[in-house]
Amino acid sequence: MSEDIRIVVAGAAGRMGRNFVRLIGETEGCAVSGALEAKGNPALGKDAGELAGVGPIGVAITDDPLPLLAKAQALIDFTVPKVSVELAGLAAQARIVDVIGSTGFSEEDNAKIAAAARHAVIIKSGNFSRGIAMLAALVKKAAKELPGFDVEIVEMHHNRKIDAPSGTALMLGEAAAAGRDVSLAEQSVRGRDGHTGARVPGTIGFASLRGGTVVGDHQVILAGPSERLVLGHIAEDRAIFAHGAISAALWGQGKKPGLYNMADVLGVS
Repeated sequence: MSEDIRIVVAGAAGRMGRNFVRLIGETEGCAVSGALEAKGNPALGKDAGELAGVGPIGVAITDDPLPLLAKAQALIDFTVPKVSVELAGLAAQARIVDVIGSTGFSEEDNAKIAAAARHAVIIKSGNFSRGIAMLAALVKKAAKELPGFDVEIVEMHHNRKIDAPSGTALMLGEAAAAGRDVSLAEQSVRGRDGHTGARVPGTIGFASLRGGTVVGDHQVILAGPSERLVLGHIAEDRAIFAHGAISAALWGQGKKPGLYNMADVLGVS
């Protein structure tokens, strides 16, 4: 009988972190082997299982990642870019699978993560739901087949989200840009306001809404002459992201070092 895959959870005291601790414990073939939080967090020293509401699991939350990663086979990290970049470097040193669901990365951050991926399997995605991975594939196809249609992406999240556009919206924008073989950085238009003039053909627009407790709503609108194609996804429970990330951590075992995404995990292009 094979041993469980040992997984470290970063941000273990947060909403997503507690979800991970609970769901990893319910998933056959894996176990929580470590739990991380920032220095000074009031949860330090507490049992991660008790904090997640599943009872003691014998894993105390710590702010020291090195001993945990040295004994783990995977890290799941849905924290913030600064922390994720640092942990990616440590995961590369430990040669373990690193699943990154943080959003809001700069180009410099992404370059550092790509460098770490030369030595470790890093699976990074703006969204780990299966539905979003399929939506991205459909958006890429539609953008390619409807070259004259304007692309607009509308997203809404809860009122505590700190980055905009969402990582998922940017991922969908990248899919549209890939379908048309253009650079999203060069074609992206965000937050229109005032006298903006006519829409520039070929651009990809973004609009971000914030309010309430919305988990995540995304629409990709392809608007052409006298018709519109609307592709969308509604997330109703954060557990879908946790399930996807856990499956990614298991999928990454034995893979060659490199930077992967959820589409790779699911085998959709």
